Amino acid sequence: MQLHYIEKIRQTNPLIHNITNIVVANYVANGLLALGASPIMADAVEEMEALAKLSSALVLNIGTLDSVKVASMLVAGKAANQQGIPVVLDPVGVGATTYRQQVVAELLQQVKFSAIRGNAGEMAQLAGIDWQAKGVDAGSGAGDVVLIAQTVAQRYQCIAAVSGTTDYISDGQQVAKITNGTAMFPKITGSGCLLGAVIGAFLAINQQNSFQAVTQACTAYAVAGEIAAKSLQPTQYGQFYLGLLDSLAQLDDQKVTECARVEVIGG
Repeated sequence: MQLHYIEKIRQTNPLIHNITNIVVANYVANGLLALGASPIMADAVEEMEALAKLSSALVLNIGTLDSVKVASMLVAGKAANQQGIPVVLDPVGVGATTYRQQVVAELLQQVKFSAIRGNAGEMAQLAGIDWQAKGVDAGSGAGDVVLIAQTVAQRYQCIAAVSGTTDYISDGQQVAKITNGTAMFPKITGSGCLLGAVIGAFLAINQQNSFQAVTQACTAYAVAGEIAAKSLQPTQYGQFYLGLLDSLAQLDDQKVTECARVEVIGG
C-alpha cells in the first residue's frame, strides 16, 4: 500500500474541530499537532456555525456527555454538512447507558457522517449485533467483526472503522484488515479517541475516497503505535503514552508504506 497522506497533512495543516471528552482533549490536540494538523477544541454552541466555515473536518466524541455539549454537536454537525466538510463520530461507550444510545441515535438521524470509529462493543451496538461490553471497553462477543463493520457502513452510509487487536475498515462492501498495532493501545486513556481525530485529518485531505483515507489513517496510526511500543517493556504505559506522540511526529509516508500490513477483501 502506497501512503501519501501524511506529507499532505503537514503541507496543508488542516484545521480539525473536535467536540470531544474532557478526559482526552489535551492528548487529542497534541496528537493532531504531532501529525501536522491543527486542532481546535471548542463546544460553545454560539460559535459552531462559524467554526464550520473555518474547519476542514469535524470530530464528535461522546465520551463525557451533557445536554449543552449535545446541542453543540447537533448544530456543529449540521453546519459541517452544509459546508461539505467530513464529520467523524466516535460513539464512546454507546452501549453503556440509555442516554448515550439516545444521543447517538439523534446524531445519526440529524447529521450525515463520513466515518464512524469505535471498538467492537461500540460498533456492535450500532450494528444491532449482540456483544458484551463493559462501559467504554470493547468487551467480548461471538459476532463476526467483519460483519459488524459492513453492517454499520451499510446502515449509516459511511465508512466504518472497528478498532482492536486487528482493525477492520469497511465501506459496506470491501473490507480492509489491518494487523499492525500494539497491545499497549487499550492500556492508555485516549488512544481510540485520538485515532478518531486522526481519521478526521486524513478525511480532510481526501474525502472523495473516504475508504482509502480511513484505511490509511488507521494504518498510519497503528504503525505509529507499533514503533512507539517497540523498545518498551510491556508495562511501560506512561512511556508509551508520550512515545505515541513522538512517533506520530516522526512518522512519514515511506515508513508507513514499508511497515503496513493491510489486506483488502471484497469490493
